[in-house]
Amino acid sequence: MKTRPHAVPTDPGTEWVRDPSPAIDVPPDGETAPAAAGQWPPEATRTGLHSCVAPTVVEIPGGGYRMYYTHVSPRPGCPQGANDYGNATARILSATSVDTAKWIPESGVRLSPQKGGAGEYRVVAPEVVPIPDGSGRWRMYFECCPGTQAEASTIRSAVSADGLEWTMEPGDRLGGHSGSFNAPRVLPLDDGRCRMYCSDQVEGIVSAVSEDGGYDFTLEPGRRIVRELAYEAHVAYAPEVLHIEGGGYRMYYAGYRDPTYTCILTAVSDDGLTWRKRPEPVILPGGPYDAVKCSEMAVIRLPQAEGQAPRYRMFWEGCDGTGPDNRGVWRVLSATSANDGE
Repeated sequence: MKTRPHAVPTDPGTEWVRDPSPAIDVPPDGETAPAAAGQWPPEATRTGLHSCVAPTVVEIPGGGYRMYYTHVSPRPGCPQGANDYGNATARILSATSVDTAKWIPESGVRLSPQKGGAGEYRVVAPEVVPIPDGSGRWRMYFECCPGTQAEASTIRSAVSADGLEWTMEPGDRLGGHSGSFNAPRVLPLDDGRCRMYCSDQVEGIVSAVSEDGGYDFTLEPGRRIVRELAYEAHVAYAPEVLHIEGGGYRMYYAGYRDPTYTCILTAVSDDGLTWRKRPEPVILPGGPYDAVKCSEMAVIRLPQAEGQAPRYRMFWEGCDGTGPDNRGVWRVLSATSANDGE
């Protein structure tokens, strides 16, 4: 098992080439109780009742990869489903791949909203990392949304020996402070601590540190990303942070220009605290599956033959804009790196 999640040998950079097909497609509208491992024809009718979003990818010990992602669907009495996200329900599912190109959904639910403490509402945005105690276990951090978006979200956690069956840990890993915390990423630090990066709906992107291996976190002063660019005028959120082995960090994050348009932005840092933004996005909407929005991303290093330079694949949630007000169907999409940084 990798002991340094989010560590990469080189900077994945800013040039990415879209892959042609979705990594994870969504159930059709007619599926009222879709199986976790279900696969459906691409031509089936989809209007955004279901969405598959917020991916993260880990290497499986022994070979291959597992993606954890969120399936949003209609909640009883709220038939609009993901088209009315604040009133929808969501669960965490998984899929596996041998090469990160073709993904096979797995049976079973990794985490239900009821088990995760959200009642009928949402558990979303999983982050899965090895527990740094030598046990071989995993910890999943996730966003717990126990009501509409007017109710604050917290970061909670669960643990697993196999990455499939998860046991909840008590309490919140991060909550309170008059914030609503979303989309966590957790990195080990050289001094033995862990740092969590996440979104705060009011503040932008913030960070917190843990002295006990990732259980109790304390917010750090200041903000890591403040809304300054036109592309992030409405919201800056969902950081994916990579520690470059030669030194420094690369962050990718989502910026809402307004509620109808989202892109993927990037910044670099020497210390993980102070960040320098690239003024232009690295992924803009415009593909057939993300015509209006692309956000909540994850990056994984690709399998590499000896002598090859490292390459990477980015996964993100994309919205096709086929519904009113630039809503529509959200799927998990991907792109492959085209350079080694700039």
